[in-house]
Amino acid sequence: MMVFPLVLGPGNVPVVTDPDQAAEDLPLAVFTALAHAKDPVLPAILDALAAAVVNAGDGSGKRWAEFTEIGLGDTRARALWRHLMATYTPRFPGSGTLIEETLIEGESKGRAKDILRILDLRGVEVAEADRERITACADLGTLGTWFDRAVTATSAQELFADE
Repeated sequence: MMVFPLVLGPGNVPVVTDPDQAAEDLPLAVFTALAHAKDPVLPAILDALAAAVVNAGDGSGKRWAEFTEIGLGDTRARALWRHLMATYTPRFPGSGTLIEETLIEGESKGRAKDILRILDLRGVEVAEADRERITACADLGTLGTWFDRAVTATSAQELFADE
């Protein structure tokens, strides 16, 4: 009987894009990011992982963040990871408070910067009017949609499709 070694890679490692799922199993979420480092879905994976490591209550988040950064090597993915880690803020209990509103405003500004960064890294030109539209948006749902589209968009106009 022949035994074949199991090789793990993008074809058989699950994609984790949900922050809660990433928080439940940080090692798997990190491995997902490393295994899918060249996939178009990587920004969504890193986004979920960033939320999970920033909100890790046991202090392990920093170690997993460093492991992820090292594992991504000297790539554009590492640059995106560093940017996410620099702009992420922990979840804050206190719905509707002034502090939460400030955090949401900061998150929307960070998300807009992430969108523009992804487009820049991918070589997609963004007109000044489109840049202003992205940075002026405060709706996290809309920014999330634009973020997802930025991964594959060939023009800034593709972000705004269906609007």
